[in-house]
Amino acid sequence: MPRKTHHVVPNPDGGWDVKKGGGERAIKHFDTKQDAVDYGREVSRNQGSEFVVHKKDGSIQNPDSHGNDPMPPKDKK
Repeated sequence: MPRKTHHVVPNPDGGWDVKKGGGERAIKHFDTKQDAVDYGREVSRNQGSEFVVHKKDGSIQNPDSHGNDPMPPKDKK
């Protein structure tokens, strides 16, 4: 089963978009990356999805899982 994801990606016309993984259209557009990250993280938490922030060049900056992680961290004893 594919994981649900939400992404913060640069918009080619300027600013930043929050998108659902595999989606073409933005859920919401922001002028600043920080505003997009704050909103996207909240959406991801509410939906239990993986949250992925991209850099301006499109590469992944830092993924963050909010549930249903296929590779959760192992408990240290």
